[in-house]
Amino acid sequence: MKIVIWQTAFLGDLILTTPMFHSIKNILPQSSITVVAKPFGRDVLKNNPYIDQLILFDKKRDSILSLIKQLRRERFDIGISPHRSHRASYTLFLSGIPERIGFDKAGFSFLYTKRFPHRFDGTHEIDRNLSLLKGLPEADEKLFHRLPELFLDSEEEDFPAKVGLKKGEYILIAPGSKWGTKRWTAKGFGEVIDRLLKEGETVVLLGGKEDIPFTQQVIANTKNRDKIINLCGKSSLRESFGLVKGAKALISNDSAPVHMAVAFGTPVVDIYGATVPEFGFYPYRNGVVIEDKSVKCRPCSLHGPPECPIKTHQCMENITADMVLQGLNKLLKG
Repeated sequence: MKIVIWQTAFLGDLILTTPMFHSIKNILPQSSITVVAKPFGRDVLKNNPYIDQLILFDKKRDSILSLIKQLRRERFDIGISPHRSHRASYTLFLSGIPERIGFDKAGFSFLYTKRFPHRFDGTHEIDRNLSLLKGLPEADEKLFHRLPELFLDSEEEDFPAKVGLKKGEYILIAPGSKWGTKRWTAKGFGEVIDRLLKEGETVVLLGGKEDIPFTQQVIANTKNRDKIINLCGKSSLRESFGLVKGAKALISNDSAPVHMAVAFGTPVVDIYGATVPEFGFYPYRNGVVIEDKSVKCRPCSLHGPPECPIKTHQCMENITADMVLQGLNKLLKG
């Protein structure tokens, strides 16, 4: 049986889809799995033993018509899309795939042959995605694998040592996010860094090149910046995986590094502002959520807008360094 899975959403979404691949192989061991993903899928899914083929698709560059023709040539039996886009729905339909499984809230969901409920009711994204597998023949929830997976080679796993870090002896901080209102304050991150350094911890900053401007603001809000190891924009995505796996703990906004940490079992402090855990992207294990539930305008959107709609950013301003450090201490003691 040939199955194609469409997941062209964000980095964290693809990581949270990896349990689906493992689960399908548990249910249908002889099946062939193809994944359609954005270009970063090459890094996220490298070495994944549950995938037989990867098709990279960049909507800004690649032809959807060419992709449809490729999928038609492949003659897939089943198409599954945890991504709720119109593009996913009509592409799987036009590809001539007889059985198409998706969410009822997806764009053009009427093009799916089987639809399953999608609700932001506290159900974790992993469990929402796995619910689609109930549409498979011989589906058995006992065979569902419920943890995200990233597979490193020895060189990637040893990357921390290459930059002078000892595994389990550094605190990783990922202050960036694509959405401005999902970032905790530069002042808050700065205070946490200074207090960790004062306690004798090694602090490492992590992020992509797009996170450099905000990371520089964070560093500007510290008193001991010469002691910080700043790797923001200086490591590849696979090397970043190695850093997360080797960390004593991670402190992050509600963003992709949280899901990396869950995949590796690294303790993670997850800071929420404009978004809420009820959306289902909280740490599935080994994590603690920091939020101010008294802010009544939360959530202001699914992803968090670039700027606070009421110009206060109160949801993040109200979170203190004490709250974050208490969460970290609780994790490490536990």
